[in-house]
Amino acid sequence: MSVAETVATAASPDTLDLLLTRRSVVAKNLSEPGPDAVTLQKIIAAGLRVPDHGKIGPWRVQVLLKEGQLALGDVLASVYLADNPDAEKRLVDMERLRPSRSPVLLAVTSKIDPHHPKIPELEQRLSGGALCQNILVAAHASGFAAQWLTEWPAFHPTVKEALGHDADTDIIGFIYIGTPTEAPTERGRPAYEDVVSEWTGPEPKV
Repeated sequence: MSVAETVATAASPDTLDLLLTRRSVVAKNLSEPGPDAVTLQKIIAAGLRVPDHGKIGPWRVQVLLKEGQLALGDVLASVYLADNPDAEKRLVDMERLRPSRSPVLLAVTSKIDPHHPKIPELEQRLSGGALCQNILVAAHASGFAAQWLTEWPAFHPTVKEALGHDADTDIIGFIYIGTPTEAPTERGRPAYEDVVSEWTGPEPKV
């Protein structure tokens, strides 16, 4: 079978329909069940099949199930209270529960090599973004829903340190995965003609 035939065989209208119907679901609307261990491994494996110029793999994924979510919640509550000593207890409790909004939480990190001799920083960063998007699509394909968030914990050095990362590592996303408690409403999308154009060459100089 030729390469062209292989690609044609692999093409599937169902895949396009899947991409056209993917929709993020807010984390608080994600409930049990979440993906089991085998399904989660497949979701993450699909996430890893991204463009990665130079094969440098500038990203990592941490899986937080209930034990890890509770531990991270304690960290967030402590950090939030330290930064906001007059905060009401309900706000501190909200931060404690933040990581536990879905059955599965993934912490995705990226460590960029700004001095790489061949791979630009931008390409390394985009690879991490593609990893997160692949995970969202794979979760959808597996019958679940997901939301990719950062929020303040992704940018706080104490949270980063608690998760075992150094100052040069970025938390590029917390991805919440579970079963939606209600069907998500469709959101507005940019009109095709507003974002897509054909380029046929430089404009002639007057």
